[in-house]
Amino acid sequence: MAPSLLSRLSQEHDLVLKTFRLLIADLCQQFNGGHPGGAIGMAAIGIALWRYVMRYAPHTPSYFNRDRFVLSNGHTCLFQYTFLHLTGYRAMTLDQLKSYHSARPDALCPGHPEIEHEGIEVTTGPLGQGVANAVGLAMATKHLGAEYNRPGYEVVNNHTWCMIGDACLQEGVALEAISLAGHWKLNNLTIMYDNNQITCDGSVDMTNTEDVNAKMRACGWDVIDIEDGCFDVAGITQALEKARKSTEKPTFINVRTIIGLGSKAAGSAVAHGAAFGAEDVKNMKRAYGFDPDQSFVIGDEVREFFRDIPERGEARVREWEALVDRYAAQYPELAAEFRSRVRGELPSNWRDLIPTSFPDKSTATRASSGLVFNPIAKEIKSFVVGTADLAPSVNMTWPGKVDFQHPSLKPTSGPRGAYNGRFVHYGVREHAMASISNGLAAFNHGTIIPVTSSFFMFYLYAAPAVRMGALQRLQCIHHATHDSIGMGEDGPTHQPIEIAALYRAMPNLLYIRPGDSEETAGAWTAAVQEREGPTIVSTSRHAVLQLKTTRREGVLRGAYVLQEAEDAQVTLIGVGAELSFALDVARELGGRGVRARVVSFPCWRLFERQERGYKREVLRRHEGIPAVVIEPYAPNGWERYADAAVCVTTFGHSLPGKAAYEFFGFDLDSLTGKVVKYLGDLEEDGLLRHEFMQL
Repeated sequence: MAPSLLSRLSQEHDLVLKTFRLLIADLCQQFNGGHPGGAIGMAAIGIALWRYVMRYAPHTPSYFNRDRFVLSNGHTCLFQYTFLHLTGYRAMTLDQLKSYHSARPDALCPGHPEIEHEGIEVTTGPLGQGVANAVGLAMATKHLGAEYNRPGYEVVNNHTWCMIGDACLQEGVALEAISLAGHWKLNNLTIMYDNNQITCDGSVDMTNTEDVNAKMRACGWDVIDIEDGCFDVAGITQALEKARKSTEKPTFINVRTIIGLGSKAAGSAVAHGAAFGAEDVKNMKRAYGFDPDQSFVIGDEVREFFRDIPERGEARVREWEALVDRYAAQYPELAAEFRSRVRGELPSNWRDLIPTSFPDKSTATRASSGLVFNPIAKEIKSFVVGTADLAPSVNMTWPGKVDFQHPSLKPTSGPRGAYNGRFVHYGVREHAMASISNGLAAFNHGTIIPVTSSFFMFYLYAAPAVRMGALQRLQCIHHATHDSIGMGEDGPTHQPIEIAALYRAMPNLLYIRPGDSEETAGAWTAAVQEREGPTIVSTSRHAVLQLKTTRREGVLRGAYVLQEAEDAQVTLIGVGAELSFALDVARELGGRGVRARVVSFPCWRLFERQERGYKREVLRRHEGIPAVVIEPYAPNGWERYADAAVCVTTFGHSLPGKAAYEFFGFDLDSLTGKVVKYLGDLEEDGLLRHEFMQL
């Protein structure tokens, strides 16, 4: 590069860096809050990425083959928001940028990036989640490229860039995902590490003294060091371009920066999460040659520096669309399928792949899930199915399935895979599995529908990621097996008691607990058609009766009458693996002269979507009929639908399944006796009708 050009670029970069850093300081000072330090320290990384390297289109933010950017250290959100404004995203006006930490309900600058806003790929905040999301995004590119690219027609070849801080590298989920990315050789993924050696409590060396570069190399990553991360835009740009050209490994760029550069808090934890103070901001402006009494200054030269980016992006969009048109002429059937995937469509006949009948023999609902969903997964490419090292237990494989793997990998056990494989071995990494799946789902709405599987108890490990998927309304389906004390001898560590209460309470998520194969068909139907949020299909390890009167259509309404009695004295609510218990107790009560009706109640949230009249018809509580739910879980929340619960309020016990049910009073005699006693107590004390009872 000519010396004159280098000099001019150096001057331009210096002005943009100063303008950017002062803008961050002003944005935080305006409402006296926020996180200025990291964003200020990362400024040069942002210039290199948004101005020179990343391929995107600010005026067409949904451009399918755009590079994806993830801000894992989401508290530095002003870094992203400000570059969205400078590069021309129409929604991010200066007025909107100034909404950060304001009371405006229409603000586009929340305290952490949120997926709903233009230019934001995933919601981040809990540290480390973004790293795993980025692995999922990069994985989606590899998978779709292997499935649809042809020589001369790389219709999917984007890169994923992930910005992280010191704290992200301390979170287990990030390290789980980093290990997988190296194993899968995701060379289309780059992590940019803002290495300022500061977290909330102080310097990183209070808790970490490891060799991060050696750790990343051991995980299968290329490592590039940048010593002057605050000013060396050219060096960072060169590193990013090298990372994009990697052919074998993901790249980790260790960029050394100074948090809160230019402020009196520079290099300290004070710069992390508080405004600098009015006088300090003025002093920064004086030092940079700016007017200390002016705020939010973006000069014409800075605007000009970024001016061509929108048109450059639109040219890229036109080039890609023309490529897809040529691709369609050469490969019409493949292109039609690809375009359908881009639109997030499923084949209209997907429900026809679900069996209409099942064997009469007792069957674990985890096995029923395999009978129901595996034919769908086998035929429809949208589904990418994975497990956390429990393939033999969760029944989610199908004949002819291909593993997602780098083609060069030759596992000692199992067949060689390929990037277009749709079965993912995540290893014993439940948290990363769910977080990576969020990235797969976020790549483009409906293009990939990820399915995860593990024991229900271990979705407590995955809970932070399941919550983030629900927050973003991402369609992920989680198959949670071994969901009852009836799973037996593995004991209380594996027997979920309280976990259902968490997931039933979680917004935007369907928690569905089917009672037999027919209800399992309904659960998976609901999960597949739930396009705006995740679903947990909760299934049993042990065999359960096939009940003949169950209805998949009833599951779609959340609850339905399984056995009616017009002059009923009690409604028994059965759920999941214990649904048959309710029918058995109803029969036993009938023999004692007590008329009982039975309701199957697999999903609260689906039930809440029904009209009030339907809900009254199902429960009939308005007629004065008391309802008793039978479920060996914590009862929290059932008071909305029942008057009493036969439940469990302690941890489980290590016993064979049948013995565990008996130990906790879920044998027929105990259950029947509890219901009879409750009805007798109601006769003696009418006030009990207004008090939820644990039987």
